[in-house]
Amino acid sequence: MPRDPRQIQLEIDAARESLAATLDELAFRTSPTRLKAKGREAVQRFLRTPAGKATVAGAGLLITLVVVNKIRHRND
Repeated sequence: MPRDPRQIQLEIDAARESLAATLDELAFRTSPTRLKAKGREAVQRFLRTPAGKATVAGAGLLITLVVVNKIRHRND
């Protein structure tokens, strides 16, 4: 029994709308601006934690030691 062309068209339209919604969601999720903002927020949250503060302090100490070492070797 052949299918009704109107029913086929309705199914095509429904599939098209579903695909469009999926593409819109993917575009939203992968937006560079949105991803950048999420990354920045995650880093800021981390830096407010004790582990984040220790990481910044350790990096600062390491940079200070490298600079002091370079200055000492330059004067030798």
